[in-house]
Amino acid sequence: MDEETAPVVRQIFAYALEGHGPNYIRRRLEENKIPCPTWWNRNRGLRNIRTKWEKKDPVNGQFMWDFSVIKELLMNPVYTGAIASQKAHYKFKIGTIGDKKPEEWIVVEGQHEAIIDRESFNIVQEKLKSRQRPGKSGEISLFAGLVKCGECGKALCIRTTHEKFPKRIYSCKTYNAFGKTHCTQHRVEYDTLYALVLNKIRECAKMALVDGEAVAGKLSDTCEAEQKGQKEALERSLAKDEERINILEKMVLRLYEDIAAGRINEQNFNLMLEKTQKEQEELKAKISEEKKKVADEIQLVNSARQWITAIQEYADIAELDAAVLNKLVKEIVVHEEIDSDKTRHISIEIHFNLKPIPEVEQVRK
Repeated sequence: MDEETAPVVRQIFAYALEGHGPNYIRRRLEENKIPCPTWWNRNRGLRNIRTKWEKKDPVNGQFMWDFSVIKELLMNPVYTGAIASQKAHYKFKIGTIGDKKPEEWIVVEGQHEAIIDRESFNIVQEKLKSRQRPGKSGEISLFAGLVKCGECGKALCIRTTHEKFPKRIYSCKTYNAFGKTHCTQHRVEYDTLYALVLNKIRECAKMALVDGEAVAGKLSDTCEAEQKGQKEALERSLAKDEERINILEKMVLRLYEDIAAGRINEQNFNLMLEKTQKEQEELKAKISEEKKKVADEIQLVNSARQWITAIQEYADIAELDAAVLNKLVKEIVVHEEIDSDKTRHISIEIHFNLKPIPEVEQVRK
């Protein structure tokens, strides 16, 4: 990554952190006349190909971006200083047979200078997973992709009631589709949710202004306590998984010896090799993910004071917008309990992007 292209990547991630999807980002890049990756690679002498848009319009085609290119860029951990391998499924004597999901890649952190911090990268991945389509009006809800059911885990969808004075409400997607036998409604009025989130952001910001060190210390203590338990569990799991990988490597070696000696036929060799290599890949991915989790926890401890600084500016925030929500909030979890007399009790947990602290962030209706 050179000095010319790094700002482009940072701007793309900045749009994503504000909650914008790849199509919006594509339009902004084209409006701002930012050349596409193919042009950059050709200009640096790395490739000598042109996109279909460049061939059609040599003057303006270089500014046309592809939706899939932007999405792949946003999902690429290389910009955090990591390298990723094992991105494709491979079959003996056939070669690459398909791409793997990003969570199946083998990612090694800290291999070169980062231009996007890991925390921001992780936030973008969550935003990409939770993107929702616009409603019937064509407008994307302010809380799109953020509100989840605390029981079934599905999203809460926004709709307008058929009352004399219609209200916008959120309700569980499972309930809407299958009824009360599968989940309860988890009904929350849009205005109520808006007010709760706005007040909680103000509250946390004011706490940070009054005694930022105390709040940062609380964050760090919470992260460190959880990290200790996770580290101990990880070490036990890693030892077991690495021992199994050693066994699988020996099994693969014996398979090649067996087919070379004619002790097994090619069909059985392929079946056994595929099964063994699949288990190897799954174990390596698991180990990589567990190491990443511990690294993320350490980063959370180090980022506590950064979070305090970031939220302090919102002590007097007057209204919410998508940029603020996506910068600060990871998810909003709605729980519902129904008493024997059918009285509904709703509780709402607001989880910030750094780390949820229930006693600070939980609000009740």
